[in-house]
Amino acid sequence: MLDQFGRIFMLIGVIFFLLGLMLLAGGRFNLGKLPGDIVVQKENFVFYFPVMTGIILSIVLSLLFYLLRRR
Repeated sequence: MLDQFGRIFMLIGVIFFLLGLMLLAGGRFNLGKLPGDIVVQKENFVFYFPVMTGIILSIVLSLLFYLLRRR
C-alpha cells in the first residue's frame, strides 16, 4: 500500500518538474505570444486568450501521451 503511494508521489513530482521545464522553455520559444493569440487592450483592461498556444500545447502533449501509452 505504501509502495503505491510512494510511486504516485514520485509520478506527481516528475509531472510538476516537467511542467516547470515547459514553463521555463515557453518563454524562450515565445509561447503565449504567437500569431493567432487574441489580445484586447483597452484603457484599464487587458483580455488575453492564447488560442494558438493552446493548440500547439495540446498537439505536443497528445503526441507525448500517445508515445508513453504505446510503451
